[in-house]
Amino acid sequence: MLTQQARALGLQGRFDAGRALLESLGQDAEPVDAAVRTRIRLEAGRLLNSAGNADEAVIEFEEAAALAGSDGLLFLQIDALHMLAIADKARSREWAAEAIDRALAAPDDRTRRWLVSLYNNLGCWYSEAGDLDQAMAAFAQAQQWADRVGTEQQRMWAREAVDECAEAQRERAAR
Repeated sequence: MLTQQARALGLQGRFDAGRALLESLGQDAEPVDAAVRTRIRLEAGRLLNSAGNADEAVIEFEEAAALAGSDGLLFLQIDALHMLAIADKARSREWAAEAIDRALAAPDDRTRRWLVSLYNNLGCWYSEAGDLDQAMAAFAQAQQWADRVGTEQQRMWAREAVDECAEAQRERAAR
């Protein structure tokens, strides 16, 4: 619960308070639970990334991915890979591809739900790079996964992304 409080502090821009809260978790003793250790690294990375320290965040996310992977925490491993794809611009597609591969092999819908965000993020990266055809392919994948395992909110966002990309393609073709 405290790791999620640290995350909320980061969303409020209160990075020092979030870091202090995470640091307090390790003062009594090293957390025994693998999920807690992973979440501490994940949230430390999110705080660093949101504060503009992407290089330091990458270190935390890599550690979180390794911890989660070694302890069989697939959901958290995919979360860490997802964050690596955001923070590590030079290797974004590589991290995203690894996260997608792991999510595709997931045994449960909750974990496969990551595919909606992962494909959506890929679509955004392709769109920003000017490759609207690849963007549309990624957004279509996000929509397919949203329709299969997503929440109503995810289905709405996925449809909007496809519609916006289609509009951008039409505008490009009209020029």
